[in-house]
Amino acid sequence: MKPITTLASAALAAVAGVPLLATPATAATICFAFQDLETEFWVAGHTAITQTLEEEGHTVIERNANEDANRQLEQVRDCVAQGVDGIIIIPQDGESAVTIVKEAQENDVPIAVFNRPPSDLSRGIIVVADNETIAEQAVDFLVEQALAEAEDGQTLQPLILVGDLGDPNAVGRKNGFYNAIEKHADRFETPIEVATEWDAATALANLEAAVTANPEIDLIFTSSDFLFPTIRSVLEPRGMWQPRGEPGHVLLGGLDGDATACQLIKEGFVDATGVQDLYFEADAALTAILEAIEQGEYQPNEVIEDPGFALTADNLGEREMDMWGCVLLAEGFLDR
Repeated sequence: MKPITTLASAALAAVAGVPLLATPATAATICFAFQDLETEFWVAGHTAITQTLEEEGHTVIERNANEDANRQLEQVRDCVAQGVDGIIIIPQDGESAVTIVKEAQENDVPIAVFNRPPSDLSRGIIVVADNETIAEQAVDFLVEQALAEAEDGQTLQPLILVGDLGDPNAVGRKNGFYNAIEKHADRFETPIEVATEWDAATALANLEAAVTANPEIDLIFTSSDFLFPTIRSVLEPRGMWQPRGEPGHVLLGGLDGDATACQLIKEGFVDATGVQDLYFEADAALTAILEAIEQGEYQPNEVIEDPGFALTADNLGEREMDMWGCVLLAEGFLDR
């Protein structure tokens, strides 16, 4: 294999349509095994990784497990049998990721885990957002706004759409939500938890039931931005889908930083979202796996953390284009 150069800013260029500079790097064969492409984040991450590798002259073998952890393990085994130089995975969950990372490293194939971490961080290259802190920042803003609008002594009803708790990302986001609420525990009722299992149909059924039983909801946090359309479909018929400043507005926040969230913040329907820096995460995963291949390091172990931030109605003017979803929105992503 020929020498491989690092890929600074290449992921951003691939996603946003900015031409890449030609480099002499070639010859790596990378297996990219992902669990599905259901959300804008996964679609944009997939684009960043595959386009950057291909435009840098590398070969990409793609494998979609369609949310089946056992299938993903078999796909990775097939990649190993084909003699790939390295593997990048988006695993189905934290436990299956441990098995897959172990399988790759025991066969001397370096592996990087993108965004959804294994439950054991002692093997592999792991690129992950600080989900708990990012969620807490977003919910802190919602709480601040809710308390500012509430009457003295009024208690408020929060609701959280919880992700699949087999995914460490979902656990961190839930914890961040509760961290923010518990700072003002005397002002909030016990939060209503709506299970989603990262599935829009499940989220819809459970949210419908929750809002029907508890129509006086003041604050909603979704553990992923991809559920905002689902939330809208439940709130709008009840007159609860209103922009900021209008009677009936329910404070809304999420986490991911996708183009839909950006548009909804700009329109006033969503108040905040925690932002995963997709560009940083894609670039970090690519750079680390290619460096491991070049150096002949078959069992690398490194945790690369994305600190993220919260984009809010208050800081939109300053930080809009720091959010990957706002960049894609400006590029016409939602019109494609």
